[in-house]
Amino acid sequence: MFRFIFSDLRRLWAGSAVIVLLIALATALGVTITLQERALRLGSARASEKFDLVVGAPGSETQLVLSSVFLQPSDLPLMDGDVLPALNEDPRVDWAAPIGFGDSYAGYPIVGTTTALINATVPGFSEGDIFAREGEAVIGSAVDLDVGAEIKPMHGAAETGGHTHTELVYHVSGKAEPTGTPWDRAILVPIQAVWHIHGLGHDDEDEHHHDDDEAGEAHDEDHAADDAGHEHDEDEHHHVDANAPLDEDWHRGETPGLPAILVKPKSISDAYRLRQTYREADGTVAVFPAEVLTRLYATLGDARQVLTAIAIGAQILVAGALLLVTVIHVSQRKREIGALRAFGAPRGAVFTIVWLELFSLVGLGILIGYIAGFLSARMISQSIMADRGIDMPVGFAASDAGNALILVIAAAILSALPAFLAYRQPPASALKG
Repeated sequence: MFRFIFSDLRRLWAGSAVIVLLIALATALGVTITLQERALRLGSARASEKFDLVVGAPGSETQLVLSSVFLQPSDLPLMDGDVLPALNEDPRVDWAAPIGFGDSYAGYPIVGTTTALINATVPGFSEGDIFAREGEAVIGSAVDLDVGAEIKPMHGAAETGGHTHTELVYHVSGKAEPTGTPWDRAILVPIQAVWHIHGLGHDDEDEHHHDDDEAGEAHDEDHAADDAGHEHDEDEHHHVDANAPLDEDWHRGETPGLPAILVKPKSISDAYRLRQTYREADGTVAVFPAEVLTRLYATLGDARQVLTAIAIGAQILVAGALLLVTVIHVSQRKREIGALRAFGAPRGAVFTIVWLELFSLVGLGILIGYIAGFLSARMISQSIMADRGIDMPVGFAASDAGNALILVIAAAILSALPAFLAYRQPPASALKG
């Protein structure tokens, strides 16, 4: 029987290949959607797990989290700098670290922060050590630089372009071990250096008001207009001492405006109290990144349902087309089936031959579809990781086995219909046809 089936499939190899390809494509579409959506959930959750609370200025909570946790460039409004020393003095806070954006280098974002954040989130250093001066920088594991390399910061993101700051050249002091987060692609520098490059943190009030918006915004229209006329004498205005020691003793009235502060509460109850305090305060908002991600997951789930419905519709269309093709195929093989019956083949054997032929093709298509879907999801995840730095693990779960079983059962039922038609064919009428 199996030799007959193999011979028959080899003779009809072109049609068999088309059936397998259609089934594989329809299956791969659904598998890719399922695996990629799950990988995105896991990857984003892991990227935010070390950040319990984010405090920023009122505005979009989603954008606040995307910018401060996932380092997506955006123009965030600034909150009063006095929030930082207030948080550091709060007994409910384990540590609070400011975040300052605005510059980049070779496509990597430069993030101004403190040693508290690095000590709390970096698992270790593959080379070098943490920064100790304003002219030093710590790079993520995915930054293609070595310890000792020079970094000349450019104002704004690489996509939008901007002038290169000449006030300060950072030197890489250490390279962090991988974290599987967007911070692997970040260049971390002392927040004081970011302030000083942009003319903040000085006593000159006119200079302070002139550059206040720059500490947290990648592109500010007022600053761009000012740069057009003063780009050549910028060194004269903002001299930065690269060997200046770090001073992370924050004082009220001396801290420039900030786009975001990452906060580690001492307990869960403290986290909720802090969020309530800074949600009710004027000029600030506090959010749990996990809550924002939950809302994003809900939107993502809706999109997944739409895509899954499209994938199921494609599978139904393919199944209908294959059913039509196989029924026509059986009707065209009336004489062959009649000959089998005339030579004494029982009805059960004819049913089994036709059923096995079609089921083996559909089953092979499902298997190839699962492999192709897995590889496609892996490629998409690797592309996102290379671009955004988020490690998105792609893998099958227990629920996928149930979905595969449903597909196999559906394939078995689908294959049984043309086999039943062959089973019902009388030998005499088959030979006459």
